[in-house]
Amino acid sequence: MSIFYTTYESPLGCLTLYATASALVGLTFPTQSVTFSDPICKVERTSSPILTHTIQWLDQYFAGQVPTVTIPLAPQGTAFQQRVWSHLQHIPYGATLTYGELSQLVFHSPRPKGAQAIGSAVGANPISLIIPCHRILGKGRSLTGYTGGLSIKRALLSIENISFVDK
Repeated sequence: MSIFYTTYESPLGCLTLYATASALVGLTFPTQSVTFSDPICKVERTSSPILTHTIQWLDQYFAGQVPTVTIPLAPQGTAFQQRVWSHLQHIPYGATLTYGELSQLVFHSPRPKGAQAIGSAVGANPISLIIPCHRILGKGRSLTGYTGGLSIKRALLSIENISFVDK
């Protein structure tokens, strides 16, 4: 399997975008990395229609617009992670959920340690920003961990005019 990548200079640092011929499989901030389950995959720097559409999406987002570009996504992860990431994709621009609320959506009932399981899946998201894990807040709308770093999470929430409690 071939994976194509390029970089994107964002206001928050250099992002790396990864795609197959048919879908985006990774988007990382400078503090993140992504691994692919296929040990024989070939990763090469080039352009592709998926990467071009992703750059258009990012241009709209960082201009403060709700992105209108549609990008096929194919994040690699467990069935549970896929379920969590699917829920993340339904959080609208400018809206948030708490880890507890997301846990309720995923498990359909209160579950001991559910928010922690959700946190692990959210933290494993390989397509940051487009699968909007930055829209997940802690209890009481508090700012909590983000794989890209809290300064990046603050900036992303600010772009979307989302209020939060910064402890």
